[in-house]
Amino acid sequence: MLGSPLRWTRSESLNLSSSRSTVLRRPEIGFVGLGHMGGPMSARLVRAGYDVVGSDLVATARAKLRALGGRTVDDVGQIGAVADIVVLILPNSDVVEAVAGQLASGMRPGAAIVDMSSSEPTRTRRLAESLSARGIRLVDAPVSGGVRGATDGTLTIMIGGDADAVPGLSELFAQLGRPISVGPVGSGHAVKALNNLLSAAHFWLTSEAVAIGIKLGIEPEVLLSVINRSSGRSGSSEAKWPSFVIPETFDSGFEAELMLKDVKIAVGLADDVNIPSLLGRDLSGLWEDALNCLPAHADHTEIAKVLLERAALSELAATVARPEERP
Repeated sequence: MLGSPLRWTRSESLNLSSSRSTVLRRPEIGFVGLGHMGGPMSARLVRAGYDVVGSDLVATARAKLRALGGRTVDDVGQIGAVADIVVLILPNSDVVEAVAGQLASGMRPGAAIVDMSSSEPTRTRRLAESLSARGIRLVDAPVSGGVRGATDGTLTIMIGGDADAVPGLSELFAQLGRPISVGPVGSGHAVKALNNLLSAAHFWLTSEAVAIGIKLGIEPEVLLSVINRSSGRSGSSEAKWPSFVIPETFDSGFEAELMLKDVKIAVGLADDVNIPSLLGRDLSGLWEDALNCLPAHADHTEIAKVLLERAALSELAATVARPEERP
């Protein structure tokens, strides 16, 4: 267990001319990325009593955090100047590196960045080395569990790096879910990519199995109820199909493009260690091909629409946008 999140620090706010009395408080938390996952995660921290300063490109996302009692800024660099721990939930390593650079210019030595995005492990390790030269620690801690897990505080948190060296980090993780240390810096992102390789395969094959079942006259709900009592069950059969595909909501909160990105990262890891990922490479191609049939920013569960359309099984096919109809 880590030490208490309470420690003696100087009380600061974004208005640096305000009172600077020394008080006992929790670490101040910065949070960059207040979208589908970052929004409910940052909300949990505010409700738990943390002082959270957030930033997001979308004004409505910033407004939601302020309504809960958090603070927001437009300039990410301001967060680096006041936060002890900055959490990132961003689309990819390109954005993470750009934001980390803005933060680092103002962060105090001893402060930490916690990248809870799905980033590339090799780039995460390089970023950690760069930040370490400035006295800033990087911990990678991607999550699994979707929007529901982010809202309920039941996320699986895959920790790469020395979280014990960051005061108060274990208590912060405890507000968000179940932390598991998996290895040195970059290991968390590697585990997340490998998990999503499996998740993408499960969802694709579950969708194929349902399509075959429909052709054989078996109702999807009946087939899934049997699978979920049998060895073929997975998160896709137990949660994704019943919650997002059958009701036709397709709103898991995780985009298909991000799933494909993680599959490609996993296949790249296989290449790095000279292990042929034959199915992984084929799966990447299948997802990329299906993604071309969906509108930009489509939820990853909408891949089922494509498979049903190809089997000519459902009116869902009529809702699949053609590439030329993309915005």
